[in-house]
Amino acid sequence: MNLSAPTQVVFLLSLVIAIVGILAGLAIIPGLPISAFWIVVIAYVVLAVGNLLKNV
Repeated sequence: MNLSAPTQVVFLLSLVIAIVGILAGLAIIPGLPISAFWIVVIAYVVLAVGNLLKNV
């Protein structure tokens, strides 16, 4: 399995999603239709896909 560094866009996208999940978990952003845990998992999956796929 060959891994590559994610592009800056993918990294920043996953960072923003993770921050939204953390803020939702701290109840700073209330009323999201999805659990904060799943938002952070989505951020991790985005980052993992960015590592697995080349030039994404």
